[in-house]
Amino acid sequence: MANGLINFHWFLVLFIVYYFSLLCSASNKIRQGEILRDGDNIISPKGKFNLGFFSPNGSKQRFLGIWYADVPVISVVWVANRDKPVSDQNGVFTIEKNGNLVVKDGRGDLLWSTNVSVVETTNSTVSLLDTGNLVILNDNNKDLWQSFQHPTDTFLPEMRVYMDGVLRSWTSESDPSPGRYSLGVDPRASPQIVIWDGSNRRWRSGYWDGLSFTGVPDMKALYFNGFKLYNEGNRLHFTYTAANTSNLVRFHISPSGYELQQMWDIDKRQWNMIQSHPLGDCDVYNSCGNFAKCDISKSLRCTCLYGFVPKDWEQWNARNWSGGCVRRTQLECGRNSSVLWSDSGNGDGFLEIKGIKLPDFADTAAAENIDECKSKCLENCSCTAYAFVTGIYCMIWSGDLVDLQQFNEGGNTLYVRLAHSEFGKKSRTIKLVLISILVAVAFVICIAIWLLCKYKAKRRGSIRINEMPIRDPIRSGELPIDLSGPGDLSVEGHQGSGSELKFFSFSSIVAATRNFSNENKLGQGGFGPVYKGKLQSGEEIAVKRLSRKSGQGVEEFKNEIMLIAKLQHRNLVRLLGCCIEGEEKILLYEYMPNRSLDSFLFDPAKQAQLNWRKRFNIIEGIARGLLYLHRDSRLRIIHRDLKASNILLDEEMNPKISDFGMARIFGGNQNEANTNRVVGTYGYMAPEYAMEGLFSGKSDVYSFGVLLLEIICGWRNTSFRADQHSSIIGYAWEKWDEGRPMDLVDRSIWDECQHNEVLRCIHLALLCVQDMAVHRPNMSSVVLMLETDNIRLPLPRQPTYTSMRKYEDADIWNEKQDFSSNDVTISVIVGR
Repeated sequence: MANGLINFHWFLVLFIVYYFSLLCSASNKIRQGEILRDGDNIISPKGKFNLGFFSPNGSKQRFLGIWYADVPVISVVWVANRDKPVSDQNGVFTIEKNGNLVVKDGRGDLLWSTNVSVVETTNSTVSLLDTGNLVILNDNNKDLWQSFQHPTDTFLPEMRVYMDGVLRSWTSESDPSPGRYSLGVDPRASPQIVIWDGSNRRWRSGYWDGLSFTGVPDMKALYFNGFKLYNEGNRLHFTYTAANTSNLVRFHISPSGYELQQMWDIDKRQWNMIQSHPLGDCDVYNSCGNFAKCDISKSLRCTCLYGFVPKDWEQWNARNWSGGCVRRTQLECGRNSSVLWSDSGNGDGFLEIKGIKLPDFADTAAAENIDECKSKCLENCSCTAYAFVTGIYCMIWSGDLVDLQQFNEGGNTLYVRLAHSEFGKKSRTIKLVLISILVAVAFVICIAIWLLCKYKAKRRGSIRINEMPIRDPIRSGELPIDLSGPGDLSVEGHQGSGSELKFFSFSSIVAATRNFSNENKLGQGGFGPVYKGKLQSGEEIAVKRLSRKSGQGVEEFKNEIMLIAKLQHRNLVRLLGCCIEGEEKILLYEYMPNRSLDSFLFDPAKQAQLNWRKRFNIIEGIARGLLYLHRDSRLRIIHRDLKASNILLDEEMNPKISDFGMARIFGGNQNEANTNRVVGTYGYMAPEYAMEGLFSGKSDVYSFGVLLLEIICGWRNTSFRADQHSSIIGYAWEKWDEGRPMDLVDRSIWDECQHNEVLRCIHLALLCVQDMAVHRPNMSSVVLMLETDNIRLPLPRQPTYTSMRKYEDADIWNEKQDFSSNDVTISVIVGR
């Protein structure tokens, strides 16, 4: 009996010891007096990070560090005793009586300490957070110290990088002691990220303009990739927030001197490289020397700026470009301080260089526009160049121009100061080049005219007297459109040798519209005029005629035929047929007597006709139409120009989506596409589409969210341009954030609307217009949220991008920013 009792006591003691050891190892914190020994780990609450002792590759020395818990290959993000390793596995980590964290070896010698001046306490704790941040908390839970303020070689999301903060690389992959490379922020003029090799610059990112770093053109719209700049108490700092917080993302300076951004690939179980700098020879700091630019696309990548010559011709010809270039002609301002600039051409001038990485060591000057900036530079004889950059404004350079790089895409415009005589030399060179170009163009025009005459003569010879007046140009090849496919719809009437469209003769359309009389004209837009017509059968139609001066052309015409001919849904406009004779290209649609949604929604005299029940039915109809396009139709289609003027209303006020001239077809497994030709209407375009040309079904969801807010408010998105809000989205968020969302509701429907239904629609609209496409619901979720009352909606994120939108509400037709002057597009005309 006694032996049994003794055994039980030993068992109880062992169980308690084991229990507390598990509790300590599984906890995310240690308390004052507790000791973390080599082999014990602290784990963050959700198991993302570990804190403990580790040995780098091929080393037997031990270091206290933090690494990713779920990554099989140890990936360290912070090291405590990087200068003084523990030589064996007897190291400990604890909180001393003065509240400091310390690392000691087996003999009790101090190897590392936080060195925080705190009053002696007995209640301090150390916690490891899921962000990877290690913090010391006093008994009032106040931060006394945190590892994020003392980084080593790695920058993590949510970490703050201050202007005086520096990351130091490891010496090697097996030695975490501070290496020769460091990474930090230079706040001069506008902050830029810099890599130093000792005291020498190795790479820089270019200046921060509020959205991106100007010297990294491939990092488009960094604002949406998570970088932000804050100013707290006159202390500037950068932060980075990942688009998907479940992704493991890290930035670090490698032992070989490269800034790396990596993301963990769960499927491949490896770190994927997102970006690395310096990238190539031209990205290395000032690789071509002063007053020279580097262009990686050229065989001789280094060239002097115009007006400058190599400092050492022998070295330059030997491709040793580090010596750079010097001025060919001294500035007038340097020889005669009274001569600054005159229109007569006696002073210095400026050479415009586009697509350039702006030089290092700029200063800012107070100037409201580029002309004032130019004057600031002219007033100072030491000023060698200036630039006026959106988000930074006036920048001037004194002395040598350093670290210039020519970009094929992106970059800024730099104005370099030259003596007046240099422009005479340049003008003579330009004249010779222009003459050569004109001669070449004249030759090409002559060849083109000869080929055109030959083609017309051949075409005249092929004309037949008995040619049919009604033809199928699609089958004949005049308009190469493929309408074939499984389950294609048939249209009653003339089929044109198997085509699914009904073709009308031009004479029949002339008769239907009374020779396109002004009395029958419904409207005018980007496509051309639209007329009301009546066929011999008595059916009313809308006739859309392509104008020769239209900003939209044959491509949009063909696109609309291909898409609408294969689609059939009660919430999509129906195409009745087309006419293609000579240069005439005409589309015929069903006539919508109530025209477009905007004619009711934004007209104070007609707003009351759209009560809440009709508005909600319109919202549901638009959502179902988009769901059909995105998921249920034979073709997966992205509309790309959803707005109130493109929603037509039939006699019973049922909505029908129109204008498919800008739509795009997606393949079965395709979820996203990129285009250089951004089309649509600003104010309705998703940020990733307007900024980067990326579009998907989530782009239409964003447009639907803007349209949903317009239907609820009864205001145009553009009506806020003169107000303190840049758009209806900013105004809606303000009311939502203040807890007054019902202030958005149109006064004409306030008394009869169902508040719960309206609030649900406002909530859904704010979910649809979130900045990140990944945060927006898809259309199937939108329809489900509209039609189901008991679904709990997620909270929307603040739409930060709306505060920066300064664009005009105009349709875009060209590759860059060449906007059409027509504010009404194709389907608006059709509806009228």
